[in-house]
Amino acid sequence: MTSNNKSEPIVDHLFRHQYGKMVAILARIFGLEHLDLIEDAIQDTFLKASLQWREKQPEKPEAWLTQAAKNRVLDLLRQIQARQKREAAFPHASSALEINEQFLDPEIDDAQLRMIFVACHPALSSSEQIAFALKAISGFSGKEIASALMQKEDSIKKRLQRARKKIQDEGIAMHFPEPDEMESRMQAVMQIIYLIFNEGFHSNKPDSLVDKELCGEALRLCKLLLSRKTFRSGSLYALFALLCYNAARLDAKVSDDEVLDLKQQDRQKWYAPLIDLGHDALYRSLYDFKDRSAYHFGALIASEHIRAANFESTNWPQILNYYQEMYQYLPSASIPLSKAIIYLQIQEAHQAKAELEAIEIKDLEQRSYLYYATWAELHLMENHADKATKMLKIAIEHCSNKLEEDYLKKKLASIIT
Repeated sequence: MTSNNKSEPIVDHLFRHQYGKMVAILARIFGLEHLDLIEDAIQDTFLKASLQWREKQPEKPEAWLTQAAKNRVLDLLRQIQARQKREAAFPHASSALEINEQFLDPEIDDAQLRMIFVACHPALSSSEQIAFALKAISGFSGKEIASALMQKEDSIKKRLQRARKKIQDEGIAMHFPEPDEMESRMQAVMQIIYLIFNEGFHSNKPDSLVDKELCGEALRLCKLLLSRKTFRSGSLYALFALLCYNAARLDAKVSDDEVLDLKQQDRQKWYAPLIDLGHDALYRSLYDFKDRSAYHFGALIASEHIRAANFESTNWPQILNYYQEMYQYLPSASIPLSKAIIYLQIQEAHQAKAELEAIEIKDLEQRSYLYYATWAELHLMENHADKATKMLKIAIEHCSNKLEEDYLKKKLASIIT
């Protein structure tokens, strides 16, 4: 959503924060089969706002948008009914009073939760799920989704088209899963939330190391799920704890357009209220529920970093143990890579080399540059500057983020000079 006038910032801000709510509400009223029409209607509403707010913005912009959306709902209702030529044939027809009730806060939350489960429906592939979630729930444009997922915009457009077609073909409705499906569906929901956060925490945008919008959206969705007792579990609290701990460090990750690793970060910049939320959520995940997941160990690892007074006092052996246990739940190539980095921190090059040699590079996908950078660190530790130089050059070739690339180039220059 873009505009070329002074109302642009507030309209863009509201578009980001209200789009998902409006899609969810309207989809619940009209049905998912009218998703294209609904998205067009919301675009119309925000376009109307960008034009009418050029000279004077309303005192309560969100209320203005809500009212405009309600009016647009009624317009849509009349259009669809007219097109079908008989009012009774429209299965989702609602009275104006019923529509007003759909815009109450509890109903908005309910509609968004239902839309989360639509986005994570098993009929959609994982790549379609995350693209559809970013579009329908979070209001990201096709270009923004393409940037976040490092895909071409046309590819994202096709994914969204496939997702919408599957939703129609499968007759997917905005229903919560049945009790016997809840656990598996929640796994997909949590994975999507984690992926959204991770895309923000390790932004693939060329000129930005972090994307706070994505991180904030993942936290919002997780908190929304936790607001319902039905969806609460140890895994969901653990995921929320992990997101809180990592989000607390966002402002310390970059300084003067340079990437700062954990050792360089100013721990005074870590955001205490989010850390406190993380501690509370981790405690509840461990003591109020019996289920365990990779999110538990991710949160425990993050908590060890948070609790350390400084980098040197980090409890690396404990973190290694947590990674070992995490691997039982999530056998991902990123775990041996993380262990290799830790072994380098504690000067155990032999162990680091063993972990790196066990990794299939293709399994790391966009993070493969970290693999080569870690090999470079290992070679430096063993005083093989020529090998380290070679690995750093490969890492730079595989790095898509400019700030990360600058960091690697700076390291390379320090070796060569």
